[in-house]
Amino acid sequence: MAEPSARSKRVPTSQVSKGIRSAQIGVLVNAVLAVLKLVAGIVGNTYALIADAVESTADIFSSLVVWGGLRVSGREPDDEYPFGYGKAEALAAAVVSLMLLGAAIGIAFQAVREIREPHITPAPWTLAVLAAVIVTKLVLARSVGAVGVDIGSQAVEADASHHLSDTITSTVAFVGIAVALWGGEGWESADDWAALLATAVIAYNGVRILRSALRDLMDRMPGAEVVDPVRRAAESVPGVLATEKMAVRRTGMTYRVTLHVQTDPLLPIRDAHIVAGMVKSAIRAAVPRVDSVLVHLEPYE
Repeated sequence: MAEPSARSKRVPTSQVSKGIRSAQIGVLVNAVLAVLKLVAGIVGNTYALIADAVESTADIFSSLVVWGGLRVSGREPDDEYPFGYGKAEALAAAVVSLMLLGAAIGIAFQAVREIREPHITPAPWTLAVLAAVIVTKLVLARSVGAVGVDIGSQAVEADASHHLSDTITSTVAFVGIAVALWGGEGWESADDWAALLATAVIAYNGVRILRSALRDLMDRMPGAEVVDPVRRAAESVPGVLATEKMAVRRTGMTYRVTLHVQTDPLLPIRDAHIVAGMVKSAIRAAVPRVDSVLVHLEPYE
């Protein structure tokens, strides 16, 4: 006997709003930083800073993607999408990761070209610009990351990783320019080598985020930190003699659970229905991010 699951619930509006607000702040901050770094890079003769401006521009688009993904994932389930729109959140994370990889490739090609072409030493004042950028982006990455963990949003966490990668590229650019200034003649391309090194960090973050997003899109079973509490909660319900065939998948910020529960074969249908309802309630209480539970009842043998 199967205990039907209610249609998937909508993600709480407060969680979606927090995620969207963090994305909006990211768009505003990155727009200002991108212009600042681009102008400073051109005037100050440093391609590392220009590459950093490209990274900030990519951050703008990634925050816009996250913004859109959260708006879609927060929609109410309907007849066309009865399981909800949660996968839009993982899709947004995947798009952000691809943007990171694209930015890494573009910066790498340009850095190699700059290394092969001699140019003048960067202006010393560009270090002050980068120092301000590093502090700003570090604060932004930490705050956005905290929001992502709080609401359980993979897309917001990916956005935070993008901000962090921008912090890393700015730090590497700072070191590269400092080496070029300290080394003097013959070290002018140090900032370009710094830009090339930064692409490895950007690419790593892109691959890491993409792998995580693809796992959710492919409905990979989450880790023991989610599965074990679900199983323990189900087995703690009076009348549940065993559980089997449990499947858990992540949909946006929430989880959907399907499991078989074995109970007394002579249990009346009404009582069995009550047991299934208690299993659902126990699982949702143990793991609040579970929003849908489908229980299939079987006779215990």
